[in-house]
Amino acid sequence: MYGVTLVCFASSYAVALGLELWRQFRSRPILYYLAVGFGAAGLLAQSIYLAVRPVGWMILLAWVLAIFYLYGSIHYRKMSWGVFVLPLVLGLIGLSAKMGPDADPLPPAADRFWGFLHVGLLLLAAVGVCVGFLAGVMYLIQAHRLRAKTPPRWGLRLLSLERLEQMNRRAVDLAFPLLTAGLVVGLFVLIQNQASPTNPRIVGAAVLWLAFLVLLVLRYAWRVRGRAFALLTIAAFVLLLVCLVLEHHPLGGGA
Repeated sequence: MYGVTLVCFASSYAVALGLELWRQFRSRPILYYLAVGFGAAGLLAQSIYLAVRPVGWMILLAWVLAIFYLYGSIHYRKMSWGVFVLPLVLGLIGLSAKMGPDADPLPPAADRFWGFLHVGLLLLAAVGVCVGFLAGVMYLIQAHRLRAKTPPRWGLRLLSLERLEQMNRRAVDLAFPLLTAGLVVGLFVLIQNQASPTNPRIVGAAVLWLAFLVLLVLRYAWRVRGRAFALLTIAAFVLLLVCLVLEHHPLGGGA
């Protein structure tokens, strides 16, 4: 039943994606409104789903990115926003369905505040990583279009390279302090619970933090920009996915 429930709102996102792709070839206002409508319906169904049962990282992150899709579709109405965001949302839902419901227990009542704070900070950091990944992918595509001298009205409609690089940089700048704070709170909870520091997800989170530290050093000390920085952000996103699929989180992914 878990997979069937996910299909209920994933189908709405899939229809919205199909309409977004159709809109790239035939720019009709009705296609835009239908895509946003199906995306909003999927978000509503997923919100109800989240309100009635505990969930894991994948499905919660997909929910935040669905909000990001609706915001971007309204704010950047003429841009090919959903073509990039919705596949990521559907991919996270698919990974959640493959892994099954997150059965890890919640943190003990005494540690629940710190456990939720830890999860919340890392979730916001993960959103920043995803936004940086999306901006990096769009940057690479837009750079290729400019090198190929593709007419602006042909193909995907994207933001300028300057705007995309700025979005990428801001996402990394915001994700790093959130990730740092989340790891500090997690370390505090681990000391209280006397958990093993060699847990795969703990090691993975530490490696992700080091990767972001390297990103910031390369960006501000070595002045790495453009295509190289976009590729590094995409690599950080892949590392994030590896951290998310690791099992046996000691703080309880069901939070």
